[in-house]
Amino acid sequence: MIFERAARREFAQVAVGVFVALFAILVSTQLIRLLNDAAGGRLAPEAVVALLGFAALNYLPTLLSISLFMAILLPLSRAYKDSEMVVWFSAGLSLLAWVRPVLRFALPLVATIALLSLLLSPWAQSKSLEYRQKLDARSDASQVSPGAFQELSSGQRVVFVEKVADAGPGEVRNVFVTTVMEGRLGVVMADSGRQETLANGDRFLMLRNGHRYEVEPGSPELRMMQFERYGVRIHDSEVRAADKSPRSMSTWELLQGDSPRERGELLWRFGTPASALLLAVLAIPLAFVNPRAGRSFNMLLAIVVFALYSNLLSISQAWVARELVPFALAMLAPHLFMIVVLAALFYRRLVVFAFWQRRPG
Repeated sequence: MIFERAARREFAQVAVGVFVALFAILVSTQLIRLLNDAAGGRLAPEAVVALLGFAALNYLPTLLSISLFMAILLPLSRAYKDSEMVVWFSAGLSLLAWVRPVLRFALPLVATIALLSLLLSPWAQSKSLEYRQKLDARSDASQVSPGAFQELSSGQRVVFVEKVADAGPGEVRNVFVTTVMEGRLGVVMADSGRQETLANGDRFLMLRNGHRYEVEPGSPELRMMQFERYGVRIHDSEVRAADKSPRSMSTWELLQGDSPRERGELLWRFGTPASALLLAVLAIPLAFVNPRAGRSFNMLLAIVVFALYSNLLSISQAWVARELVPFALAMLAPHLFMIVVLAALFYRRLVVFAFWQRRPG
């Protein structure tokens, strides 16, 4: 039907607009956080883009769910506000006639949300964790950030580099290094330095034109030396296997597991696409607007319903993880409750529609 094509086109336009706005906010906040970590030396600058991509994949199911809900809610609210629904009801059509076009628009998006929630988001979470652990195991020299004191080698070494020189890749200026070895404190200050790899594969931070001071705490003895070249051995940390958390486990692994936390994560992953579908249908009765009043009340009610549904899923997940309720009950209860709310809202609107039909012209 013509109205279905027009409705789905308007749904798609609103969905794209809402998603772009939400995605821009997500990317901005995540980028600020990652850049702050990079500026503080807690994260390599070259890792920002990769971690930003993993974070975006992780949050996509939630963004798409919100976009789908708003894509149905806003156009139908506009139809009420512009009195288009008056014409709709006057033609003898029921509010239930909107269910078909809404479902035809929502089902592909719900399938995408399910794919992201069950497969891609856990993969992104796992890869992000592995990537961060590889970054933590980088060599000492590669972790140094100009302008910041960096603690390396499990606190046995502190390095400060004032700036990166233009002489060549890896060249730094005004280097300050403190080391603690066998109870003795060593301080090295050099004009410049760079990382070098010997023929046998050993790597050193080669410092040039500086001084080294060595002192034993509690002793007046002080050793001082001047050098033209001084090598600091670089040790790579051992790359540990990624710690498996339920969020980073694949859905297949969760299905095979039986721990409460794994069951809780499984509940959330299956609940996300189910909630997206129910919220899309819930948006039909929630979109009701009195043309003589503002749109504030129905928008507020829609936000409350969305927040209630999301919190019910979160509470159910937490209760399953703590073994407070059975998995099957927690899996079904939030959705059954929202189905009851959906039926009550449709009943209320259909009663109003029946009154509209009986009203004398």
